[in-house]
Amino acid sequence: MTIIYVDADACPVKDEVVRVAVRHKVKVFMVGNSWMRLSDDPIVERVVVPGTPDAADDWIAERAGTGDVVITSDIPLAGRVVGNGALVLRPNGRPLDQASIGMAVATRDLHTHLREVGEITRGPAAYTKQDRSRFLDVLETTVRLAVKTASTL
Repeated sequence: MTIIYVDADACPVKDEVVRVAVRHKVKVFMVGNSWMRLSDDPIVERVVVPGTPDAADDWIAERAGTGDVVITSDIPLAGRVVGNGALVLRPNGRPLDQASIGMAVATRDLHTHLREVGEITRGPAAYTKQDRSRFLDVLETTVRLAVKTASTL
């Protein structure tokens, strides 16, 4: 059975995830460090974890696997769940998989190093309507693939 896990604290696409999950009748866990207002649909479950830095990541990584979908901007979390066989999407609609996770980790580490040595770096690009549209399109395709994969397990 496919489950969608959302690293929800700063996720800009929670409503879109719920819309697709309801359409496909797929359970959603919105995981975060604080209470958040969410849909009242019983398909959505709110999980509030302790306020430690990686508590939400650990909760998701311990559960997500083959046939599941994870929505996160967190590259280390994405690496963990890709290793478990989950399908991963960033909120901008870009998937992360075995082929792309290495480059994503390297880029993240490079930017961290540049910030530590005082280089001026830009923050993330503004979230656009095109990002939201791409996310919805890719999420739809990804959920279909995940459901098909889970049904063969």
